[in-house]
Amino acid sequence: MDRKALYAGSFDPLTNGHLNIIERASSLFDSLTIAVVVNPNKKSLFSVEERVEIAKEATSHLKNVRIDQFSGLLADYVNDEGFNAVVRGLRVTNDFDNELQMAQMNALLFKNGAETVLLMTDPKYSFISSSLIKEVATLGGDISGLVPECVLRRIENKLQEESK
Repeated sequence: MDRKALYAGSFDPLTNGHLNIIERASSLFDSLTIAVVVNPNKKSLFSVEERVEIAKEATSHLKNVRIDQFSGLLADYVNDEGFNAVVRGLRVTNDFDNELQMAQMNALLFKNGAETVLLMTDPKYSFISSSLIKEVATLGGDISGLVPECVLRRIENKLQEESK
């Protein structure tokens, strides 16, 4: 049986914490899909297309990882694509409360017994969030080492474009 997992998120931007979860999850499953969530109600730094490109570049070293995008209910995407597992990352204890509630709701909605797999992030990335990265970068702070190099370049270019 092919063990297909999904790791979904906005990834705006993709951080080293995300990449840590992706690399570890890719070693646990036969295939891992990174799905960029399309949420038109959320103001993003990067477009969906840019986030997909960034995810492809940042994960190009992982042969069993593919990048996709979706909108709507996560359970519908999981059911339609036949995933066996949904990977979620945990940074801090508050994440656990939120993820537990979502996992229990999804357990009712998933067909074919898909499971939620919670991976604790590496402690060196536990304080990183995409919103914090955007805030620090926008205010001129140094985010090197917190995001993949390809993301750092894209953020710098995006902020330079916006300042013109």
